[in-house]
Amino acid sequence: MRRHVGAMAASIAALLSGYAAAQDLTAEQIKAATAQVNSQTIIANRAETKNWPSYGLDYQETRYSKLSAINADNVGQLGLAWSTSLQSRRGVEATPLVVNGVMYVSSSWSVVHALEARTGKELWRYDPEVPKDYAYKGCCDVVNRGVAVHEGKVFVGAFDGYLHAIDAATGQRLWKIDTIENRQMSYTITGAPRIIKDMVLIGNAGAEYGVRGYVSAFDVATGELKWRWHTVPGDPAKGFENEAMEKAAKTWDPAVKWWEAGGGGTVWDSMAYDPELDRLYIGTGNGSPWSRLKRSPAGGDNLYLASVVALDPNNGEYACHYQETPGDSWDYTSTQHIILADLTIGGRERKVWLHAPKNGFFYVVDRTNCDFISAEKFVEVTWAEDYGADGRPIEAEGARSPDKPWETIPSPYGAHNWHPMSFNPQTGLVYIPAQGVPLVVQPNPDWKLNTHVPGEAMSNLGWNLGYLFNTAAPKMTPYGHLLAWDPVAQKEVWRVPYVSPWNGGTLTTAGNLVFQGTADGRFVAYNAKTGDMLWQTPVGTGVVAAPSTWEFDGEQYVSVAVGWGGVYGQMQRATETAGPGRVYTFKIGGKTEMPPLVQREPAQLVSGVSYHADDVGPGAALYVSSCLFCHGVPGVNNGGNIPNLGFSSKETLENAPEILLSGPLVEGGMPSFKGKLTEEEVKKIVAFIQGTADAVRPKQ
Repeated sequence: MRRHVGAMAASIAALLSGYAAAQDLTAEQIKAATAQVNSQTIIANRAETKNWPSYGLDYQETRYSKLSAINADNVGQLGLAWSTSLQSRRGVEATPLVVNGVMYVSSSWSVVHALEARTGKELWRYDPEVPKDYAYKGCCDVVNRGVAVHEGKVFVGAFDGYLHAIDAATGQRLWKIDTIENRQMSYTITGAPRIIKDMVLIGNAGAEYGVRGYVSAFDVATGELKWRWHTVPGDPAKGFENEAMEKAAKTWDPAVKWWEAGGGGTVWDSMAYDPELDRLYIGTGNGSPWSRLKRSPAGGDNLYLASVVALDPNNGEYACHYQETPGDSWDYTSTQHIILADLTIGGRERKVWLHAPKNGFFYVVDRTNCDFISAEKFVEVTWAEDYGADGRPIEAEGARSPDKPWETIPSPYGAHNWHPMSFNPQTGLVYIPAQGVPLVVQPNPDWKLNTHVPGEAMSNLGWNLGYLFNTAAPKMTPYGHLLAWDPVAQKEVWRVPYVSPWNGGTLTTAGNLVFQGTADGRFVAYNAKTGDMLWQTPVGTGVVAAPSTWEFDGEQYVSVAVGWGGVYGQMQRATETAGPGRVYTFKIGGKTEMPPLVQREPAQLVSGVSYHADDVGPGAALYVSSCLFCHGVPGVNNGGNIPNLGFSSKETLENAPEILLSGPLVEGGMPSFKGKLTEEEVKKIVAFIQGTADAVRPKQ
C-alpha cells in the first residue's frame, strides 16, 4: 500500500509541477491531486510526511514531520516564498493542509481558501455565509481551526453549527447538514473535522452557554448521520442512550436537574485515532455551569466532563476513559491536543496518549485500557497538590471554596489552551505552548440558569458560569513560554520565555527543529534539542495557529496562517502592528519581499463624555455582564482584535444607545442588545467606560 501511494503521489506531483510556473492549476489537476486522499493515504503518508493531509499531520496528531531538507544547519537561510491575504481581521487558528501541491486553509467566520501551494495563488474561496448576528453565541472569537480533505472533497465545520462538504476542485458546495440537536441552544463549531473510515467526525462548542456535549460522525458522501455519542447524561426521565450514560448519571446530583443546564462536556477541539487499535480518542470540555456547586451541589465526579474518552469509531460505542479533573469546577477542559505515542516506561513498551490540558498537569495514560500511568505539573498549580497512584488528584484546601475568592492557578484560560503541541520521537520531547493568565474566581450566590445577573461575566449574552471574577486582585503575573517536556521522565528539559501568553501552536521536524509563532508577531525556529533560537521573522500580527511543513517537486516548505484572536486575543495583544489574516510560506533561499507591516493608530483615552458619578458602579456591573470578554477592561490595555472601549472616540460613546440597541454593527459581529439593555442602562455602561478612562489617565 505505501509503495502504491508513494508512486501515486509522485506521479501527481510530476503532473502538477509542469504547470505551476506556466499556468494556473485547472479543476482537473486539482481533482487529480485530491481524489486519492483518504484514511489509507493519511496512514501511508506517515512514512515520509511529504504531504500534510490531516489537521495534526497524522492520525496520532504528533505534528512531527520526517522532512529534513530544512534543518538546524540551514534554517537561517529561510526566506519568504509567498504570502497571501486571508481577508480577515479576526482570529485565524487553522493549520494549512497541503496535498500534492494544493493548500486548503480556513480563516475567521469559517471561510475556506484553496491555494496553489507553490505560489500562493488563490484557486477558489468558499464562504459558508455564517450569519454575523450568530457571533455572540460563541465564547471565544469567530474562529475555525481547519478543514479535512477526503477523496476530492473538503469539509469544514462552520461557526453556526453546519457541516459543509465542498468540491475540492471547484469550491462548489456538495452538501450541508445541521450538526446541532437543539437550535434553541448556543452551539457553535470551531474545531477541525477528522476523517476516519469514510466518516467525517465533528464536535461542537458551547458549554459556557448551557448545552449538552456530543461528537457526531457523518457519511462523507451524503452527510447522513452514522452515529452520535453524548459526553454527559441527559434527562433520566427520557431514558439513557447507552450504558455509559447510565453509569455517568450516577455521578451527578439529580436534585438540581443538571440536564436543564445542559451539563457541558462539549468536544470542541481534540481528537486522535489509533489505526492499529481501531480506536478514537476525544477530549471533553468543562461543566455547564462552570461551578459544580451550582450544577451538582451534592458533589460527584460528573462523568464524562474534563476527560479523554476512547470510542469505537465504527459505531461510537464507549470503550474506556480517564477523567483528568473529576468534578471540574474551574473550566479545566480536556479538549486540548491529544498525542498518541509508543514509549518505553519503566523498561516496558507502552502505548500511551500524552496530554497537557488546561489544569496544568501533564498526563501519560495507557491508551489500550485508559489506565493512569503518571501526571506531573508542567506549570505552577494551586488547585491540586499531586495525583495519587489511583489516578485521582489530591486537591488543595480551599480550591472549592463555596463563598471565598480563589486565585485559581492555572486560570480558566489554561496552562495550555487549544494551541497544538507536538512530539518529536528523535528528541523524545513534547513542545508545549505553556502559559498563565491571572484570574480570581468566587462563587456567585445569585446565579440562576439563563438569567442576566449584572456583575456575572457575559450573563447578558447567555453565559452560565456561576462565578464572579476578580473580586480580589490577582497576584500572578501573566506569562507565556515554549516548554520542552520529557514525557517519560515527566520533567522540563528547556523553555523559551515570551512577553505574553497566547502564543501559537508548534511543529517539530526530523531536521532537529521546532517552529512556533508568537503573540508578539514573530515566526521562530528553535533547535529541538537545546531550545536555541536559530531563525525568526516578523509576520505583522500575533500568531495563534500552528504551522505545517510539506514537500512539493523535491523542495520543502513551511507554512503558517497568522491572525491574532481567540478569547484572550479579543481583549489584549502584544504587538503594535495590525496585519490582516495571512498565510506565509517559507523555503530555503526564498527571496520574495515580506509584506509591509501595518502600524496601529496611537491609542488615545476617550475624554469629554458627560456622565453621573453615581452611574459608574452600576455601569461596571452591566459592563461585566455584557461587554467584558469581548472588549476587555476599559483603558487598562489597548485591546485585541476587538477595540478596547476606553480608547473609543467621544462620538462613539455618545452614540452608544443607538449602536447597542439598533444593531448597526451586527455585520461585524457586534450583537444587538435590543431587549437586553435599556437606554438608561447603556448610559450607565458609558459612565463606567468614561469614568474608568478618567481614573487611569496619567496625571499631568
